[in-house]
Amino acid sequence: MQATVSRYDSENFSGAVLTDTGIELPFTVHAIANTPVRFLRVGQRVRIETSGSAASLAITKVEFATVL
Repeated sequence: MQATVSRYDSENFSGAVLTDTGIELPFTVHAIANTPVRFLRVGQRVRIETSGSAASLAITKVEFATVL
């Protein structure tokens, strides 16, 4: 799924994204731990992986969006 970074704390490596359906989801340092992501900026497009559903939906991975 793709989303847009809405908040990012470069000290804690955490923040939130806004999905294309308008849902804001927070993420922690664990979502970028094993990816090439070291810095994000507000407005940047990213690809996310999630687990759970509805109220328990959580981001498990944040990566740079790629254009095909």
